[in-house]
Amino acid sequence: MRDPLRRLLHAGLFLGSFCALSAGAQPYGLGRPATADAIAAWNIDVDSLGRGLPPGQGSVAQGAALYAEKCAACHGANGEGKPADALVGGAGTLANPSPSKTVGSFWPYATTLYDFINRAMPYTAPQSLKPSEVYALTAWLLHRNGIVPADAVLDAGNLARVTMPNRAGFVPDPRPDTRNAACGHCR
Repeated sequence: MRDPLRRLLHAGLFLGSFCALSAGAQPYGLGRPATADAIAAWNIDVDSLGRGLPPGQGSVAQGAALYAEKCAACHGANGEGKPADALVGGAGTLANPSPSKTVGSFWPYATTLYDFINRAMPYTAPQSLKPSEVYALTAWLLHRNGIVPADAVLDAGNLARVTMPNRAGFVPDPRPDTRNAACGHCR
């Protein structure tokens, strides 16, 4: 059998199998339907406007203690990095040949910081932090980068209103083959 003919045959078999399954044929019998509770447990994303932020609050002072306990071993005692990435500093370096892309110099939204900590940190136990702990760590990191004052207390009501220094640094790509214009709610 010739190669193009073989590809056509395989494509037909795949398409036939797909159509049979979508027409109500018996599936393979693996897994189970997703319940609303199961979907809700995985639906933990937070967008730039703060949609998805859970109840809770955290202060800079609470964040300092949590950071020392859960983050300093990887990110340095003051967020300076080593062995993991630096989280503090880097202001004014984005135009340099070797910019320092930290929370304070690069990230466009404070809500993105909350989302990342909530999903991925600490590295050894992702998603183990309570919402108030994530708010506190976010507050401490924003304070260390000079973005919020030392007495700041962050929560779902005020985190999205924090203006990051590089908020305007993310611009649409003008090339005609891309579609990355800022969405309506991000402007």
